[in-house]
Amino acid sequence: METIVPKTSTVFATLFKADLSTQLVNRRSAVISVFVPLVILLTWKGLIRFVGGPVVLATALSFGLIAIGLMGYTLSVARDRDKGIFQRLRVAPVPTWVIMTSRISIQLFLIMILTLVVFIVGYQYDGVLLSAKGYVLTFLVAILGGAVYLSLGQFIVGLIKGFETINATTRICYAAFIMLGTAGELMIKNPDLKEVLRFSPYGSVKIMLASAMEPEKWVHDTNIALLVSFAYIIIFAGIGIKKFKWNTK
Repeated sequence: METIVPKTSTVFATLFKADLSTQLVNRRSAVISVFVPLVILLTWKGLIRFVGGPVVLATALSFGLIAIGLMGYTLSVARDRDKGIFQRLRVAPVPTWVIMTSRISIQLFLIMILTLVVFIVGYQYDGVLLSAKGYVLTFLVAILGGAVYLSLGQFIVGLIKGFETINATTRICYAAFIMLGTAGELMIKNPDLKEVLRFSPYGSVKIMLASAMEPEKWVHDTNIALLVSFAYIIIFAGIGIKKFKWNTK
């Protein structure tokens, strides 16, 4: 009997639809990723005249990217691994890279939607209008920033097996990022620690986003943040992929 192996493109399309349906069912993480940026855009309007519109938009978008990378991708992978879904998929004639690419594609799709929402609300409610170059560059940087947090999520799910432990770890990391992002400069007085915070995953992504929204302000520190972000992606993703287990045993 001849065994018919489906095309990779067909398998990917099927997995993408299934993952999208699962994301819609378990939409809490997607709601959080949009809710927090909207709260910032709505409540920080008065700060725009002091810090500038791009800074407020960059902060809002940064928190949304963190939610997608940590609360979205990480928890969905951990949950499905805990349920044995990945183990069953590996038995099927499906390349492993297709399985993970489908998951990452869903998160990139959410990043695009989040970025558009921030652009629209930032203009309609806060009156922040960027140049055409600023919109395009910010869109690209948002994808890169999302990749930083997705790789961090892969790092966490690669080193930790238990779903409950991963759930607690991601929530702690998310809360820490929010705390450092909103009050880090006020809380930390040591100049060396401030510099570390500036080029942490959160700080680097925020610097790139703020500069992308005003391309004329893309300076040397932005280039450093760009290089540091690529380094984070390589290190986190490399370790996370190497250590990742397809089951909890």
